[in-house]
Amino acid sequence: MRCVIRSERTRRAAVAVLRVLAVTAAYYAAGGLGLIREVSVHGAVVTPLWPPTGIALGALIYLGLSAWPGIALGSLLVVTTLSGSVTPSTFAVVAGNTAAPVCSYLILRRAGFRKELDRLRDGVMLVFLGALAGMVISATVGAGMLVLDGKLPPSGFWPVWAAWWSGDAMGVLVVTPMLLVLRRLRMPRTTDRWIEASALLVVSVVVSLVATRSSLAMIYLVFPLLIWAALRFQLAGSAPCALLVSVLAAIAGTEGVGPFEGQTILHVMVNLAVLNGCVALTALLLAAVVTEQSNIRHRIERACEELAEVVDHLAPGRAEAAWPSRPDDELDSR
Repeated sequence: MRCVIRSERTRRAAVAVLRVLAVTAAYYAAGGLGLIREVSVHGAVVTPLWPPTGIALGALIYLGLSAWPGIALGSLLVVTTLSGSVTPSTFAVVAGNTAAPVCSYLILRRAGFRKELDRLRDGVMLVFLGALAGMVISATVGAGMLVLDGKLPPSGFWPVWAAWWSGDAMGVLVVTPMLLVLRRLRMPRTTDRWIEASALLVVSVVVSLVATRSSLAMIYLVFPLLIWAALRFQLAGSAPCALLVSVLAAIAGTEGVGPFEGQTILHVMVNLAVLNGCVALTALLLAAVVTEQSNIRHRIERACEELAEVVDHLAPGRAEAAWPSRPDDELDSR
């Protein structure tokens, strides 16, 4: 019996260690991707989109607080790689990068957040509590340590803070919904809307490239695209579209092309923050509203069907006339 208990404990410990290592690897890989488009604001390295914050919050939503050691290790590796050395300020920045998603997760859990994102309140909570409020911690600690170390003049605190907070918040708004969508992946069926989904993919790439690369003011073209994706495919369609638009906009902004041509780095960061924030808000909230309304309609239909069965049991033959059954192909299309 003791051997069985010990083997079970060993297995659980091994699984926990593997989960921590997986979170660390995902965080570090996402950090490498984010640093591809790094920019300098008053000498501080920031990014318009920081994917590790989305990875961190997604891992906490899936695994709970047991994921925080992986976030801390991943952040330590990223910060050490970026600075080239380990100093006391390094651990402070790592603590801030870890505390921000942990606090966001705790606030979301306290507020009753559901990872299905099938309610409007879930989308609102992820935007305002998970992203905008929680990432204040990492931005404040990061920019504050740069000032204390003498690497940043006091006058540059707020520009760097704003850029840091914007990148971290956008990482949550763009990456976390994608992770929540991946959780619900399934094998496609023959009844799925393949033609429309393929058309949405092609149009998304073309429209996003035109909107972010054209010198004309065509950036607003992305919003009808997001509306189409959210109305027809809910979060599974709007989250990838939002990620695509945000990534292409960040690339165009750091290269200074399209609508970002001739702008300073600070102006580019502000414009990217506003654009990505509007894109994420549109994609998340509209998809949540559509999903919530669809779920309400399905619950009403099931309640009517159950009521029809009760009526048929009490008065055979009347339920079919009062509530005609739908064809099988219509049920399968749902």
